[in-house]
Amino acid sequence: MDAIRKQASRIREQVARQAVFKQFGGGGGGGHGSGLSDDAELHHHQKLEKLYISTRAAKHYQRDIVRGVEGYIVTGSKQVEIGTKLSEDSRKYGSENTCTNGNVLTRAALNYGRARAQMEKERGNMLKALGTQVAEPLRAMVLGAPLEDARHLAQRYDRMRQEAEAQATEVARRQAKARESQGNPDIFMKLESAEAKLQDLKSNMSILGNEAASALSSVEDQQQKLTLERLISMVESERGYHQRVLQILDQLEGEMVSERQRIEAPTTPSSTDNMPPPPSYEEANGVFASSHMHDTPTDSMRYFLGEVLFPYHGVTNVELSLSTGEYVVVRKVTGSGWAEGECKGKAGWFPYEYIERRERVLASKVSEVF
Repeated sequence: MDAIRKQASRIREQVARQAVFKQFGGGGGGGHGSGLSDDAELHHHQKLEKLYISTRAAKHYQRDIVRGVEGYIVTGSKQVEIGTKLSEDSRKYGSENTCTNGNVLTRAALNYGRARAQMEKERGNMLKALGTQVAEPLRAMVLGAPLEDARHLAQRYDRMRQEAEAQATEVARRQAKARESQGNPDIFMKLESAEAKLQDLKSNMSILGNEAASALSSVEDQQQKLTLERLISMVESERGYHQRVLQILDQLEGEMVSERQRIEAPTTPSSTDNMPPPPSYEEANGVFASSHMHDTPTDSMRYFLGEVLFPYHGVTNVELSLSTGEYVVVRKVTGSGWAEGECKGKAGWFPYEYIERRERVLASKVSEVF
């Protein structure tokens, strides 16, 4: 029987508490309403919960980005250290020049050491940008006061809401006693005091809830914007780094391929003593050109770039002197072994086998031709 009475008492308190919430929620009961319905208060509470969860998740993501960037900086700094050491070793080998069979590898080592140093410098700049433009702003927001203040407001609202629920239970209990009493003024005074306290709690809870919602909404907006901006900044930093490294590697590849082609080229050209003298420009542009240029080793109707493999010193005023490593625009090639072209603003004839056609040439080398 005692258990049944206790269960019935709990049911009566629950029903009474719901009635009190309806009364003090402005649901149409008496003059005690505050103008805030149960549905509106519930909606407000759910909104705060969503904002709290959203800002917490964004905070964790920002923290994950900071940790990832910091780890990337640590490993990247180690790579810079290793790459810089390799650059120094390559330049040391190139400067000592201990090889007795030419200096092609020496030049290649120097070029690689220079390019590697440039790439590691670019990597260091990217790591610095990731630290200052990505990690630091996000870390400042994760640890910043606005987020913590907004979360404290939400926590205060939640505690006040729990206090209001407890006070509603107290009002329900006193209302039940008032109904059971026979006009006891002391009981009614305590009931009115409990109802007034509940009303104050609901009013303060509404004000605090609005403040917490406004603060959390502002923080959420800042989190979304700042995190997106830092992600874009991270992508731009890495993209710029890879683009600059690609340019460095393209230039290095051109230089090293040129060195390899120089190794594979014949060590000395054939003698020009048995070659006929170079034709005059009138002959080359006239009948001589049309009758002798069909069996040439290259397409004489198209210009192309050639790299000078061996130095040539012109003898007559129609010949073009060339130095090893220069690039020449070849405009005509004859069957007698002569080629006509331009190098550094000068034009003339030179032995065709002193050069080698190049399909890929650095832009800086092309600019030296004219």
